[in-house]
Amino acid sequence: MSHQRRISVVGLGYVGLPVAVEFGRRARVIGFDINAARIAELKSGHDRTGEVEPADLAAADVHYTDSIADLASADFHIVAVPTPVDIAKRPDLTPVLRASETVGKALSKGDIVVFESTVYPGATEEDCVPVLERVSGLRCGEDFFVGYSPERINPGDKEHTFKTITKVVSGQTPEVLETVARVYESVVSAGVHRAPTIKVAEAAKVIENTQRDINISLMNELALIFNRMGIDTRDVLEAAGTKWNFLKFDPGLVGGHCIGVDPYYLTHKAQIMGYIPQVILAGRRINDDMGRYVAGEVVKLLIKAGIGVKGSVVTILGLTFKENVPDLRNTRVVDIVGELADYAVDVQIHDPLADPHEAREEYGLTLTPREQLAPAHAVILAVPHRAYLAGGWDLVRSLLAGGRGIVADVKAQLPRTSMPAGMTLWRL
Repeated sequence: MSHQRRISVVGLGYVGLPVAVEFGRRARVIGFDINAARIAELKSGHDRTGEVEPADLAAADVHYTDSIADLASADFHIVAVPTPVDIAKRPDLTPVLRASETVGKALSKGDIVVFESTVYPGATEEDCVPVLERVSGLRCGEDFFVGYSPERINPGDKEHTFKTITKVVSGQTPEVLETVARVYESVVSAGVHRAPTIKVAEAAKVIENTQRDINISLMNELALIFNRMGIDTRDVLEAAGTKWNFLKFDPGLVGGHCIGVDPYYLTHKAQIMGYIPQVILAGRRINDDMGRYVAGEVVKLLIKAGIGVKGSVVTILGLTFKENVPDLRNTRVVDIVGELADYAVDVQIHDPLADPHEAREEYGLTLTPREQLAPAHAVILAVPHRAYLAGGWDLVRSLLAGGRGIVADVKAQLPRTSMPAGMTLWRL
């Protein structure tokens, strides 16, 4: 290590575990999580998220624990817990504030706490620091210090990883900034970017995903328009994409823990400051409505085919928020399910990666094994997992009653040129 800091990572999910493991390759790390089952799983050498391979877990010196007392042996605490929104789309800082309480119980003079959780500008210093001070009895800026380094983990992406993505770092003083930079530089091969203030680093994080959200919402709105015109959106994008400066974005469902959530953190803070965002919220409304739109189009096709909507069978392939990951957080496939259920459609869901228990606990949905799927009038390829694409049209045909029916390929991943006869294809 190019520093002498003893590191702890609080929160061992999609973000925290890769961070802990990478640091653990070089020195002992305290890996803390309140979920005892998660700790037991990691101790056994298995990561259910699929982000870290067993060999990498074994190669890292990480002490997995749910004991707050173990955190006291560290002096550089990295907080990497989720920051979701509630049912009203308002930021829910509960996890990060509880994590602050946890760290506060283990703080000693000279410690540094770095938050990686996505927050609105000002949250680290205005919301988290008071909790750290109250619980620890220490004063921030005198006894301990804080920094912010936004996570940039992309679940399922084996190319852009924690160590290969430039790390934005910040600290409340120039000296703290340099310490934080040195710590991350010791493991991040892509290097670090020193932000001038903590608020700048926080703002950079939320606009990264807000920008993507807005661009995808534009593609979704174009899809709504072109569908009315009888034009295939993907054909249009392919043609427009031949221009050198045309930005490549695709329409689709926008879920997950980042793109579908982060903009609400920015708009929430903006409204507190007296400004009502126009473009950002408009984009959010479009993206949040796409699941219902997909369901509505499938219902229209059922009616046109002379199939009674009530009691018809629709099979949905994929429930996770994106392809090739087991992550169900904020998946927008549930919007398709809910809308079809409102039409009294018999919906059955299959996903080879999603945890059936989590699907039931989080959304009240039952996953059906492949061999138990009833013949369907329509198949919706909502999440194009590799297994589905490998099965291709043969898989889809095997799921349709008589090998004929309606196919909604949401992300346009099935080749139109090889579509079997007897199928009606719709894609976003």
